Amino acid sequence: MRRKLVLVALLAGLVAEVAPAQTLGLPTFKSPYRAFKRTELAGYLADPGDPYSIALQGEYRMAQPKWDWGVTAAYLDAKGSGDGTFAVGLDARYPVSKHTEQFPLDASLTGGFGALFSGGNSGFLVPFGVTLGRQVLLENSNLSFTPYVHPVLAPTFGDLLDDVQFGLGIGVDIALTRTFDVRVSGALGDYEGVAVGMAWHR
Repeated sequence: MRRKLVLVALLAGLVAEVAPAQTLGLPTFKSPYRAFKRTELAGYLADPGDPYSIALQGEYRMAQPKWDWGVTAAYLDAKGSGDGTFAVGLDARYPVSKHTEQFPLDASLTGGFGALFSGGNSGFLVPFGVTLGRQVLLENSNLSFTPYVHPVLAPTFGDLLDDVQFGLGIGVDIALTRTFDVRVSGALGDYEGVAVGMAWHR
């Protein structure tokens, strides 16, 4: 357990700098928990900041015995007469630590691969990070809140992207029922933005 906590702390210290988002460079992040037993379908509306006006993102996730993974697709609408961007990605989340008296947060490692296409050009991201949070259950209710922070390091390459990006995602997942969540997240730094989503799971 001590080794896991040291790994989490080192990774968080490495990537908690400034900027972007997740697999597709959008301000949609993940809590350390898998909210579903088998599958999950989610949709997000995001304001990713310049040079885009709005983005639509869809995600489908599947559970494994100890971890989960998902596929994501998005369209980013450019401001003015610029070209829009299509994006697809694949990512995974693996729990590494449960909260204790010494460390009050749960933690999961995340990693993925994203591809962006616009105007005949392409760019690629390889984000990895750690998400830390704690679920808060309301007494005598199915309602719960999960605030979290999700620092991410994303090496990039290609025509559209050519640098290492750093990001700090902050969000909260609100479980309204056992099968429906509302999710709000945002990014701090060079890639500012916010996103609101809904997720259905079983």
